[in-house]
Amino acid sequence: MNPKIPVALLGATGTVGQKFIVLLQNHPWFEITELVASPRSAGKTYKEACAWKQDIPIPEYLKEKTVIAAGKELKSRILFSGMDASVAGGLEEIYAEKGHIVISNAKNHRTDPDVPIIIPEVNPDHFEITKNQKYKGAIITNSNCVVMPMAMVLAPLDEEFGIEWVQLTSMQAVSGAGYPGVSSYDIIGNVVPFIGGEEPKVEIEAQKILGSIDGDVIKSADFIVSAQCNRVPVIDGHTENLSIKFKKKPTPQEVKKILKEWKAMPQKQKLPSAPSSPVIVFEEENRPQPARDIWLEGGMAACVGRIRECPIGDIKMVIMGHNTVRGAAGAAILNAEAYVSLGYLD
Repeated sequence: MNPKIPVALLGATGTVGQKFIVLLQNHPWFEITELVASPRSAGKTYKEACAWKQDIPIPEYLKEKTVIAAGKELKSRILFSGMDASVAGGLEEIYAEKGHIVISNAKNHRTDPDVPIIIPEVNPDHFEITKNQKYKGAIITNSNCVVMPMAMVLAPLDEEFGIEWVQLTSMQAVSGAGYPGVSSYDIIGNVVPFIGGEEPKVEIEAQKILGSIDGDVIKSADFIVSAQCNRVPVIDGHTENLSIKFKKKPTPQEVKKILKEWKAMPQKQKLPSAPSSPVIVFEEENRPQPARDIWLEGGMAACVGRIRECPIGDIKMVIMGHNTVRGAAGAAILNAEAYVSLGYLD
């Protein structure tokens, strides 16, 4: 793919915007050409406007690039949005109306019936709904960071056995709260059993992702999710306990086999950001663990372990995903790769 496709970052100075910059370094298809942030950052160089919090330095070619005020005209066709939800919704609509393809990490449009929540391994067919949106361009979202690994695990199991309900308890890393995140007095040596607005998102997004197109909207799947979400003193990596009731009861061995063998569109088309194995299944009783497994497949896989029978449902397991990579910026980049690969940018 030559020359590279120019892209812009909305919310470029924030923590998600910074993660986009890290993950887009030397990307074979995309090149960052425009950095967009709030008016208070506009006109400054990126190094002046940004309180950089990543493990690598700011790329040299971006340090002196002038930050553009959000809402101003942009040249890039694809816009990656890492903006805070308090401002993302309206700005994303403005840019979509102007013909841009907005790949959003924000929650604002996930519940819109004509906006898909895309996981390319699960529902690339949902890109089709963007043709019916009211915009000259399009808005595409990725899922909540808790939903991402859950939906990747549920998709092949639902196809094979059918799902009736899922009970989820999450142990979510502090990086999910952004920067500066949770007060040290609140999180060190503690568990906070509430994350504002999180449980409703977890309880509805997976059904939309595993649903189907019905005319001009997406019809959600009919299974039920019950979620309890907790913040724990881990930097990166959301861990989740699942109990699942199926329409056709599988054995733990059948579940393991399906998840180990599952490949989908990103793997078949060898998209640049796609993990070679979208789901990694552990046999060890004490895995997955954020401290040891979070960077497997570059942080783009769902990690699964402790697959066993459940006395209330049918199967229970532990899953984990990298919340700021596959649950945020990495997911949006893979969505853009899938959108381009499937010919929707033409």
